[in-house]
Amino acid sequence: MATLSVFRAALLVSFSVLLTAVLGLGLPALLNALTRLVGLPETSVTECIVTLYLLFVLYVATPRIPRGSVEVKGRAVFITGCDSGFGHALAKHLHKLEFQVFAGCLLKDKGGEGAKILEDFHSDRMKVVQLDVCSDEQVNQAVTVIKDNLADPERGLWAVVNNAGVSTFGEIEFTSMDTYKQTSEVNLWGTIRVTKAVLPLIRRAKGRVVNVASMYARMGNIMRSSYCISKYGVEAFSDCLRYEMKTWGVKVSIVEPGNFILATGILSREIVASTANKLWNEAPKQVKEDYGKAKFEHLMSQMRSYCGSGQKEVTPVLDDITDAITSKRPYTRYNPSDPYWWIRTQLMTHLPGAVTDFLYF
Repeated sequence: MATLSVFRAALLVSFSVLLTAVLGLGLPALLNALTRLVGLPETSVTECIVTLYLLFVLYVATPRIPRGSVEVKGRAVFITGCDSGFGHALAKHLHKLEFQVFAGCLLKDKGGEGAKILEDFHSDRMKVVQLDVCSDEQVNQAVTVIKDNLADPERGLWAVVNNAGVSTFGEIEFTSMDTYKQTSEVNLWGTIRVTKAVLPLIRRAKGRVVNVASMYARMGNIMRSSYCISKYGVEAFSDCLRYEMKTWGVKVSIVEPGNFILATGILSREIVASTANKLWNEAPKQVKEDYGKAKFEHLMSQMRSYCGSGQKEVTPVLDDITDAITSKRPYTRYNPSDPYWWIRTQLMTHLPGAVTDFLYF
């Protein structure tokens, strides 16, 4: 393993040196050739490189360019998964911005703490509704509540934010079919179920559909197959919906958060421990024999360390969802993530698989 790590490091260093040489020797000539091609005076090498670098810095460092904002007053937003995490914080944030908020909470009828906090707002612009996105009945009941409580029913529902989701882990041979089905039932089919139910109201308002996916909706990873599958599906559904809704004036955006485990607590050490016991106890005998307890424990230790990582604040995600709801020209995709995961996502989605497999797996 040590030899392989040294080899990989040497390869990356060599690649960096090669790239530097190519850019240093070839880029100036290419830039000058391009200027001649378009009929501009041949500029100096230094000016070319400085100009390109300046454009790159501006792209990275410049705040998001304003693209116009919609009027908030009188507009309503329906958010799923408001018991905790992104959904709970978003409900508070949009209420502060003076949206009428319908907050769907799975544990409302069970006295969930998140639902109680939102109900304690005692505001006519904050309506907490019982919502299990896996239940046709509860989704339809929530839509009825929305229709009955809209400040202006004729304007329809301005936005739906499909945020409700579950996260789990486990190598494929340890993951049961029930786990695959349940993860997709919430993350994918729940998103589709809710969207279809409110789409007539969204079309009436020429509003927004915002689907919260994940960085794992764009790239796979070990031990995350059931989660990746469900989020990949959200991406496909969102793209197809965007094409269909264009003629109706409805904007569809996808938000792909990076690692926010620390901020949301969606995976804790306690959850990892209980899930690990379930995975091992329910695995077929042959699988346990082939993998061995030591290898399994090593994988679980990786997941435990992962629980303490990620960004500490949900603000970047809230800002992107808010932009998708309030901008006149929202982006198709938003990528709130730290630099490491953003770079990894770009490499995984643009480089050949053989290269990224070698670098990361």
